[in-house]
Amino acid sequence: MKEISLSEKIYAAVRLIPKGKVASYSQIAALIGNCNLRRHVGNVLHENPSNELTPCHRVVNAKGFCSGSFAFGGPDIQRMKLEAEGVSFINGHVDLLNFQITQDDFEWMDAELKKNYTAEISMP
Repeated sequence: MKEISLSEKIYAAVRLIPKGKVASYSQIAALIGNCNLRRHVGNVLHENPSNELTPCHRVVNAKGFCSGSFAFGGPDIQRMKLEAEGVSFINGHVDLLNFQITQDDFEWMDAELKKNYTAEISMP
């Protein structure tokens, strides 16, 4: 196991979101150990150095809406990337009932993070 920064742990969690699914900022924050860090998750993803490596387009808000941020080129680009992966939208937001990560997905992601990284996270 290795110790990583909080940002790297966020990126690692996002890399585990299965293709064709989404997770909320709060779910990613919970995976890194503190569900109150959801805004920090958003800020870190805004600085994502590589969407090819870290598919931050798979992270949406709690209601399933895409980011209005320019990090993706805007909400239309994020939506196009998600639709290309098979994700459906209803009334402008992701159909969370069918495309949000499940409890089983969450538990698998959590186990993978714990297996590969120490519980201690170095703060920036």
